[in-house]
Amino acid sequence: MSLEVVLLFVDIAVDALGAAREEIDALNVYPVPDGDTGTNMYLTVSAARDAVREATGGNPGADLGEALAAFSRGALLGARGNSGVILSEMMRAIARRLARSAPEERNAEVLAEALRLAADAAYAAVGTPVEGTILTVARAAAEAAEATREDPAARTRDVFTGAAEAARAALARTPGQLQALADAGVVDAGGRGLSVVLDAAETALTGRRPEAVLPRIGRHAIPVTTPTTGAGQPPGADLTPGGPSYEVMYLLDTDAERVPALRERLAGLGDSLVVVGDERLWNVHVHVDDVGAAIEAGIEAGRPHRIRVTHFHDQLTQQAAQQEREAPRPREGRCVVVVSAGPGLSALFGEAGAVVVEGGPGRRPSTGDLLGAITGCGAQEVVVLPNDGDSVRAAQVAASTATQDTGVRVAVIPTQAQVQGLAALAVHEPGRGFDADVLEMTATARHARHGAVTVAARQAMTMAGPCEPGDALGVVAGDFAVVGSALAEVATEVLERLVVGGGELVTIVSGADDPDGALAEHCTAWLAEHHPYVDAVVYDGGQERYPLLLAVE
Repeated sequence: MSLEVVLLFVDIAVDALGAAREEIDALNVYPVPDGDTGTNMYLTVSAARDAVREATGGNPGADLGEALAAFSRGALLGARGNSGVILSEMMRAIARRLARSAPEERNAEVLAEALRLAADAAYAAVGTPVEGTILTVARAAAEAAEATREDPAARTRDVFTGAAEAARAALARTPGQLQALADAGVVDAGGRGLSVVLDAAETALTGRRPEAVLPRIGRHAIPVTTPTTGAGQPPGADLTPGGPSYEVMYLLDTDAERVPALRERLAGLGDSLVVVGDERLWNVHVHVDDVGAAIEAGIEAGRPHRIRVTHFHDQLTQQAAQQEREAPRPREGRCVVVVSAGPGLSALFGEAGAVVVEGGPGRRPSTGDLLGAITGCGAQEVVVLPNDGDSVRAAQVAASTATQDTGVRVAVIPTQAQVQGLAALAVHEPGRGFDADVLEMTATARHARHGAVTVAARQAMTMAGPCEPGDALGVVAGDFAVVGSALAEVATEVLERLVVGGGELVTIVSGADDPDGALAEHCTAWLAEHHPYVDAVVYDGGQERYPLLLAVE
């Protein structure tokens, strides 16, 4: 299996889970009917996809080992909810097995073994395994994969074809294994999500899209509609009597030998316990009534961080309120969603009427963040300005998902820099036709020549030659084009390269590392002296890592 196949798989899996998200949410009646299993699994795989895309730049020629490591860490850090955490551990087990095999060894036998390790890891991660869930579907897929590899002529694609088919069959049997599913007349939500992921793997390897088969109980098709817990009540209106009231999740820095004691402590506090990870970083999920005790258990074991606590009743109330708010109002108008890299830039974008998603180097928005902004703005037409090359793909997936889920018309303008987003937003005109507005904004963004100034954090070889930590670096059109010792000198060199092609307006955005605006002032003075007929406008952007962002229009 090559990196090209991995990149194709993550894209297909994210798209497929995005399309099936609402269906899976509606199936969610076990262990808690809180209607978020599909969303959690979608966000988990999206985080893994974003991590591998960022690590490789989408280049199929990049190092597969580094890509799989990024994929594993992204899955661990981005895992959400009970099924999301289990799925992340399964994907990590497969990635680990592929990473330790040579290219010529990545055959049917290795992939079958990887799926078996994934199923074993899923069972091991859960405090009290329950059949009729994602675990059962995972085991059936693994058994089918191992049976396939016994055929000497079996190919890697045959392994996943067999596994996907077995998963669908096992999913259809889950209502007969778990009473909560039979009572609601649905299949297991986590198992359905895993089946979607395995179908995506089959598609990536074969190009075929498995035909969706509606599972059945006896002679009756299982409805893929929102189940009810009583007359007129939404799912979760009567959460499992006596069941825990809170979902607690956190990342934990600790040694592996301290995890068994943590599992034992948490198992005594609640249920739905899942702990996954390795070496020093772990993802902990549990349902409890005593939130403080669950967090204290983490403190005793190591250093818990990124703690998330969800009160199931509040979550369901919020979901019902959101549905009520969204249902009666038809979408109308046009909105621009913009990724911003700094507080000053956010203020500028907001003043122009855009919906702002916080981003920037080291904290790029996820597909889920962008999807939330697109669907939450209430507009029928949405233009997205990612303003960063690595965020364009996440924006495109979010746009596709939003269109499938809500029918919103979305266009992503692939802006590569914050200043391109400013230029595009400046010509946005809601009164124009949608296509004409997108065309004008796209043309303006493309014609805005952009650059930046930053400081080298490590020794490296750039397009402009070698650099050492602390060197001033000039960026032109996304490439390092100038290496120098002083930021001011490098800034004027970048300006000269941008202005030499002509232009009427220079936009200068001062960053967090130019708090008094001295560097921006130096640039405006230089322009006044060397290019007096070019206007300049200066903004306080507050962005990190880049003392200056520059654009010429």
